[in-house]
Amino acid sequence: MAVSVGLHLLILVIAISGWSWSSSNYEPPPRSISARLIGPEPRPAPAVTEVDQPDEAEQRLVEDRKLLEQQRKAEQQRKAEEQKKKQEADARVQQQAEQKREEQTQEKARAQAEKQKQAQVTEAAKLKADAEAKEQARQKAEQQAERQRQEAERKVEEQKQLEEQRKKAEAERQKREQQAKEKAEQERLEAERKRQEAERRLREQNLKALAQQATDAEADQARQSQQAAAARAREAQMLTDAEKYQALIRESLSRAWYPPSSATEQMTARLQISLLPTGELVNVTLVRGSGNTAFDNSALSAVRSLSRYSVPPDRDTFDSYFRQFTIEFNPSRLR
Repeated sequence: MAVSVGLHLLILVIAISGWSWSSSNYEPPPRSISARLIGPEPRPAPAVTEVDQPDEAEQRLVEDRKLLEQQRKAEQQRKAEEQKKKQEADARVQQQAEQKREEQTQEKARAQAEKQKQAQVTEAAKLKADAEAKEQARQKAEQQAERQRQEAERKVEEQKQLEEQRKKAEAERQKREQQAKEKAEQERLEAERKRQEAERRLREQNLKALAQQATDAEADQARQSQQAAAARAREAQMLTDAEKYQALIRESLSRAWYPPSSATEQMTARLQISLLPTGELVNVTLVRGSGNTAFDNSALSAVRSLSRYSVPPDRDTFDSYFRQFTIEFNPSRLR
């Protein structure tokens, strides 16, 4: 019994291993297909004695071989069915590919036809546009020719009008020239008359003017004599006033000047003084120095020390003598 069980197990392992090796590319069957192996119903083993055991084992081995043969045939049948299904699937795929290629071919044909149709439409449109352009060019040329004709007619008409206007203007010019000549002659005669009248009046006026000039000359001479006398008197008065106020200024500066102990009779400093009409000092400038700085500075200090100078109230005298004047400082004199 143990030997029989061991043989069954060995056969089963070999069958499974052979099945696995022979179906390395095995694909699982569709879910819609199921198969089962129907074997002979097991029959109860007859009771045997120990003497019959080798025949029973052999019988079981035969049965297992039959079972394996049936399984092999079922596997072959299954593989054949799978191969058939694969071939059918490949055929369907090839058919779909062919159908797709056919559709692509038809699509290309339709696109080519559409392209040709579009090209034909474009060509027709181009031909139509060319025809319209030619028609427009023809109409434009006709219009241009018509405009040129009208322009030529207009220029001829203008030339005619210009010629008429020129003749009319020439006649008017000649008429105006004649009128101008007549008017000029009249004006010349009138001017000559007026000139003679003016010369007569001018001679009379000249005679009167000469008489008046003689009278005026006498009066002017008398007036100029009077003005000269008045000017001389005025100048004498201004000079007198200037000398008086100059003496006052020299006196004031003499009192304000303190020459240094090193001063000598040969030292002289010339200063230029500018005053306001009120007698206020505007500026003092050393025009020529004495060669001694202390001497020059003492003279400048004396001029600047006076807050107000004595100036004449008369503006002309002030402008002539005191607005700007020079004075010399010398130990023995001021002038």
